[in-house]
Amino acid sequence: MYAIVRAGGRQEKVSVDDVLNIDKVSGEAGSTVTWEPLLVVEDGKVISNTAELSSYKVTAEVVGEAKGPKINIMKYKNKTGYKKRLGHRQTYTQVRVTGIAAK
Repeated sequence: MYAIVRAGGRQEKVSVDDVLNIDKVSGEAGSTVTWEPLLVVEDGKVISNTAELSSYKVTAEVVGEAKGPKINIMKYKNKTGYKKRLGHRQTYTQVRVTGIAAK
């Protein structure tokens, strides 16, 4: 059984005991996050009707925070002596999916 949920602006395929890195969510380690699924596949049966999906809920537990890879940005203009170096490192929240069930 798995579900497709919208988490942090992206759609993620989740099943029980998956650990995901999603965009930063307010909450401490051990707190619970819930999502409404966009699609549920259960025993080969695809559920995509919004009336049926409203009865499902995906719950996840916040494990902690994580950081993505460092992205280096270099701006350079030829013959002018202009160079600028920037960097960025995205922060994520790690969550472990604890259940996909009907309400």
